Amino acid sequence: MTNPDVPVSFARGTAPVADTAVFEIFIKTTPSRLWEAITDPQTRAKYSFGVQTHSDWTAGSTYESGIPGAVDIAGGENLVVDPPRLLVQTFQARWSEEVLAQGTTRVTWEIEQVGDSCRLTVVHDQLPASANAELYGGWPMILSGLKTLLETGKLLTTPGSLMYSPAQA
Repeated sequence: MTNPDVPVSFARGTAPVADTAVFEIFIKTTPSRLWEAITDPQTRAKYSFGVQTHSDWTAGSTYESGIPGAVDIAGGENLVVDPPRLLVQTFQARWSEEVLAQGTTRVTWEIEQVGDSCRLTVVHDQLPASANAELYGGWPMILSGLKTLLETGKLLTTPGSLMYSPAQA
């Protein structure tokens, strides 16, 4: 998936190593508040392109992400649910035929308390060798929006972060 002669770039789709893309961010918050922001549909929509994610958040349950009546973004199974520390999910992207054809991947959210903050590590793995950059390229904007929201109470207003917000839909 990566070429040693090409700089690592999410914008160019050259960031993952082998079948894995790893994102780590520190957020001044508590594990419980971070877990809630990941699992609450209304909060998630504020930093995740306007998209809500619904589930009962138990191991073996399913989840669905999208905007009812507008766009179906993703779905999958919650493999491991250990609040407020660990969430492992299968991920089937559905927003276009191209990403749907990429198959099912896996996303792991790991929360670790570090002083008065949290380290959030998101691992998107089991990516196909020819992974479309759209599968993993949105994570930096999503995680930046999450950090902005939890630390300031404000929304990130980059064009992509507003993609499916009510004002843009």
